[in-house]
Amino acid sequence: MDSLRIEGTSCSPLIDFDPATGILRIEGESYPENSFDFYAPVFTWLEDYLKEPAAAVVLDIGLSYLNTSSIKCMIDVLEMLDGAHQNGQAVSVRWHYDRDNDRALDMAEEFAEDVSLPFEILAH
Repeated sequence: MDSLRIEGTSCSPLIDFDPATGILRIEGESYPENSFDFYAPVFTWLEDYLKEPAAAVVLDIGLSYLNTSSIKCMIDVLEMLDGAHQNGQAVSVRWHYDRDNDRALDMAEEFAEDVSLPFEILAH
């Protein structure tokens, strides 16, 4: 399976999914004009990947801002990974945030409450 890499812009995050290592990285800001179009290849790739994932999968997130539709897309990504976790796959999340951004911490905590997979929130 090929890697998925979408370069970040001023309004869309870097997506760097490496199937060999199981590291799925999303970082930057997420407020593209159409979040659902932007994240469509992410959903497709992730659905295919979870059929035969690496031994351990880590979603490594460093998003400083998400608009409402990006939040919905992130919920969908987390739900896909949580389903894999519930089916016995080793899946976890590392959410990085700027310690000076209380809203980013609140958002990460809300996401963590919605899933059963291991969810680590890391301040920088």
